Amino acid sequence: MSSWFRPRDHHVLTNATSLLICGLLAGVVVAAAAFPALAMSGLTIEAGGKAFAALPSRLKAFSSPQITRVYAADNKTQIALMYDEFRSDVPLKEISVNMQNAIIAAEDRGFYKHGGVDLKGTVRAFVNDTNGGDRQGASTLAMQYVRMALAYSATNPQDVVAATEDTPKRKVTEMKYAIQLEKELSKQQVLERYLNIAPFGNGAYGIYAASQIYFQKLPKDLDIAQAALLAGMVKAPTTNNPSTPSGYPRAVDRRHYVLDGMVATGAITAAQEQAALKEPVPHQVKRAGNGCVSVHKNEWGFFCDYFTRWWNSQQAFGASTFDREQRLEDGGYRIVTSMDLKATEAAYQRIHQQIKNNNKDALMLAAVQPGTGQVLALAANRTFKLDDSKNHISSNPAKAARKLKGTYPNTTNPIISGGGDVDGYQAGSTFKLFTMVAALKAGIPLTRTMNAGVVAKTHYIVEPGSKAACPGTHFYCPGNAGESEAGVYNMWSAFGHSVNTFFVPLEEEVGAENVVQTAKDFGIQFRASNDARLAAPGNAEQWGAFTLGVSASTPLDLANAYATLAADGRYCAPTPVKEIVDRNNEKIDVGSPDCKRVVSADVARAALDAARCPVGDSAQLGSCGGAGTAPHTHDAVGHPVFGKTGTTDSSKTAALIVGTTSIVVAGYLADPDWPQTSQHMDHGTVNPAVWNTVADYMKGKPKVQFPKPGDTKVAIGDLVPVPSVSCTTVGDATAELKGAGFLPTTGGQVTSPCPAGTVADTRPSGRAAKGSQIVLEISKGAGGAAPPPGNGTGPGQKGNGKKRGR
Repeated sequence: MSSWFRPRDHHVLTNATSLLICGLLAGVVVAAAAFPALAMSGLTIEAGGKAFAALPSRLKAFSSPQITRVYAADNKTQIALMYDEFRSDVPLKEISVNMQNAIIAAEDRGFYKHGGVDLKGTVRAFVNDTNGGDRQGASTLAMQYVRMALAYSATNPQDVVAATEDTPKRKVTEMKYAIQLEKELSKQQVLERYLNIAPFGNGAYGIYAASQIYFQKLPKDLDIAQAALLAGMVKAPTTNNPSTPSGYPRAVDRRHYVLDGMVATGAITAAQEQAALKEPVPHQVKRAGNGCVSVHKNEWGFFCDYFTRWWNSQQAFGASTFDREQRLEDGGYRIVTSMDLKATEAAYQRIHQQIKNNNKDALMLAAVQPGTGQVLALAANRTFKLDDSKNHISSNPAKAARKLKGTYPNTTNPIISGGGDVDGYQAGSTFKLFTMVAALKAGIPLTRTMNAGVVAKTHYIVEPGSKAACPGTHFYCPGNAGESEAGVYNMWSAFGHSVNTFFVPLEEEVGAENVVQTAKDFGIQFRASNDARLAAPGNAEQWGAFTLGVSASTPLDLANAYATLAADGRYCAPTPVKEIVDRNNEKIDVGSPDCKRVVSADVARAALDAARCPVGDSAQLGSCGGAGTAPHTHDAVGHPVFGKTGTTDSSKTAALIVGTTSIVVAGYLADPDWPQTSQHMDHGTVNPAVWNTVADYMKGKPKVQFPKPGDTKVAIGDLVPVPSVSCTTVGDATAELKGAGFLPTTGGQVTSPCPAGTVADTRPSGRAAKGSQIVLEISKGAGGAAPPPGNGTGPGQKGNGKKRGR
């Protein structure tokens, strides 16, 4: 067929060569067609036969590019298509007979009569071309398939040229391959392969793609007129393109030619042709969306992007990012992701109840399934879109000065999951979890009490003169938001009220490097260069502020870290997939849950018990000491919950993590363009979005209680009696308490029957874990003034730049 040939010069040498080869070929083809047994045994015309026999005849195995389909977790809802060429092979039984008949009428009316080469047509075309007539191809369907197959199986550009260049040698080679092809395949197999590889224009490769793009239907549903139009396009997809002004009349004429051919071959009647001619030819086509910017619903864009970034990071899919991208786009995979439609829809609805897309502040939510690492949802008040033409000027002063645009309302940056240029955002006191877990691992129980002061004097070294330093020193002295937060706490109450001056000394006791390592074990990524430097082995021992969440992280990091508690201490690497099946319907074992134990089940259960305190739930093994920092969470969700609030220095970020046995959702309110924003982020925006997303997902699910540690000593420790030292001197009381394994410290003055200056009582009294701080309350005597209200265990705000959210 002429569309496969390029114009060439008709000079004497070329024509002479063509005549010689065609003469030799004619003898070969006659012998092969009339006496196939002789041809196979090599008894062909000797002069041409030897040269012909020397040509290759077996096509290399190859796979044409196929569409990769990406689905939601329900295995039914298609999220996106990924492709290099829009093609998806279908068996012949799923291609309408109309289409089969039409392509034969258009390209090879003697298809069922020859053995791969139409000798008469070849000679006729050669004579016509040589005499200056209209170009004629005479390529059979088998020969056309060979040409395309050789191009797809080529391993270098030169092979592609050799497969498609308009030379006598290429034509002869095609014929040799075609003869062999039809010996090995049935006519139906040749037809199926041809229809699946042929180009139809407008980005449609193969009949499945053509049916979708031109008629939005499956190949099995094509009627006579539609089949004839598509068959007519294969000859010259660009010239016969009905969606262009010049191509439309040519497409109509070519369809008529095909319909005439269908009548001539007996495929349809004249009456059917007349009916088909009355059907309109479409002026417009509908190209299929490609990639994450063309997801079926925009709210799926961030998850889709996370999936592609994950895919490109997997060495199993290729040695380089380019190889992995290519494999995704031409591999023909069916990928069932972990994206839960219910969780995703809930997250977007709840976000948009709180904040609009054109707000510079981003409310970002990530949801993870405990025990698998499967990412259930990623959502934000942003439109996942490449076009930033209508975006606002960046809130970052340095960029704003240069009139650079920000990432709102449109962005494709991975603001929720991190990566690329996105390091993340400080998550504040949510990082106290890692200090608590490290303490439990070190044998320090939740019952350990500490007298948390207004400030905590530590031995961590900071810059002299720093706001965080003790006056006149270079030692780190963090404080709380208010002096009323000072008091005696255990880990339940300290975590529930997010007391800085409890957790910084606790971090110092267990070792900052151990706390940082626990965060690493729980999947925290140190993307920012300074964070990575401090987190490196040997550098973390002086990172005293780490427990206050000064390291950049993302909602996905934190959701997955907290999910490790609900998974009984097994960390599962986050994954966006549930199942990957290749084009041969074989499962690929990549993306399956990749879990490892990072802490014992008892440590995880103990930490989770304390983590119920911030979100209004009740601990099973101890007392939360009053309402937590997000007390409405439990009532809103209506299930057992755990979690933590977090606010950074000057409220630059507000965060909340809430989890059940089924889902953990982390939400951040931050400015992605300028994480060091001067604006204050409000927990009244982020908190309802998080707890309502969890509530929506859990609706209708049974209430499942969190399990207690098998060994409750991990949480409670060995409780021993606190010696009664009332009315004794401070020195005697101190000595006795030290002898019992406690750390006595002097507290305030209280009215007491004991003599003034002696010990009135201790906090705590009764029983306590060894190593606990015991506060000695000093008597003012019976006539002393009443003590100040409160004992420091009620709710308050922590400060010195590290406020916790409410």
